[in-house]
Amino acid sequence: MSAKRTPWWQPALALALGTVAGAVVAELGERFNLTLIGAPWFVAALLIAIGIIVLILALNVHKYATTDPRKRPSTFINPRLAFDTLVLSKALALAGAMLAGWYGGQIIPTIGHIEADFYSQAVIECAVTAVVCLIDMIIGLVGEWLCQLPPTEGPENPKMKRAERERGVAPAAAKTAR
Repeated sequence: MSAKRTPWWQPALALALGTVAGAVVAELGERFNLTLIGAPWFVAALLIAIGIIVLILALNVHKYATTDPRKRPSTFINPRLAFDTLVLSKALALAGAMLAGWYGGQIIPTIGHIEADFYSQAVIECAVTAVVCLIDMIIGLVGEWLCQLPPTEGPENPKMKRAERERGVAPAAAKTAR
């Protein structure tokens, strides 16, 4: 199974879409006298916890994947867990970008009313949660990088092909074609 890295433009697009959506919702809440802005503090705490868990999982996968197979401890990492960690990292990167835009976008229309207690509290909540979401986005991108497998030492590895050429040995594909 082969997974591709998340392109740079996907988190950027998610951040932009989240910013527009957050600003629109905050503006609609202001027009219709609804309290749609802000974020409870437990949301920021929960997002920090999710980011830490994903980072720990990704570090464990990276440690296992980069350790010499002869020196690996007897503990075995389930391939399903490694794949799920990769998927979690990708999801955290995109969700973190979208939510950072969402909470950052809510600040834009409300910054003009920051002198009011409600708006000042909402801006602080949104700013803190947006920073936490940006950290989660970075953790997701780093976690995705940590889940990469090093190239195998099989016949397709460039080092092995170069060594075969230096020794004058025909590649494995040419041997089987005869």
